Amino acid sequence: MSVREVALEAYREAVPALAASVVGGLFAGVVLGGMRGELEAVKGLLVLVPALLATRGNVFGSLGARLSTGLHQGLLEPYVDLSNDRLRGAIAAALSNGIFVSLFAATAVFVVLNLLSAPVAPLPTLLAIAVLAGLFSGIALTVAVVGVVFLGFRRGHNPDTLVGPLVTTTGDVFGVAFLLLAVRIVLGLGGG
Repeated sequence: MSVREVALEAYREAVPALAASVVGGLFAGVVLGGMRGELEAVKGLLVLVPALLATRGNVFGSLGARLSTGLHQGLLEPYVDLSNDRLRGAIAAALSNGIFVSLFAATAVFVVLNLLSAPVAPLPTLLAIAVLAGLFSGIALTVAVVGVVFLGFRRGHNPDTLVGPLVTTTGDVFGVAFLLLAVRIVLGLGGG
């Protein structure tokens, strides 16, 4: 293949994923814009949002890269087989890392805002929101990443090309949507 052919193939695979990423990002922005009441009710939540969204991309981007490498090396078959130790291990690592990093982010926001003497919700409230949002979005992202990576590979696409935009889009959409759900659950249970 010539350089031109390789470039055209990369664009052919990447453009639809990037277009979906733009639409998903806009949707996430609309949801975030509609969270004014929740952002005012939970002091420090606005500071937590970028940290939670960035960590979703990092954690689940790693899951996609790990699955993609396994497929390219022939260590994984492009089908969901939960009896496969490699697949189960990758999924378990991503879910647990997502929850732990959510807890760390919530704690860091609490500490930093206290050091700056800025208003901040109680630590248990931030932790509960972060754990719920991390769990909900982690499950959704796991399903999306595993499904798209395996399906894309079976259809002849390079999963490495799909993972970045997929994780960015679904991470933002699910991250903001499940953050809103988590805030409403915690506030409904009396947190705040």
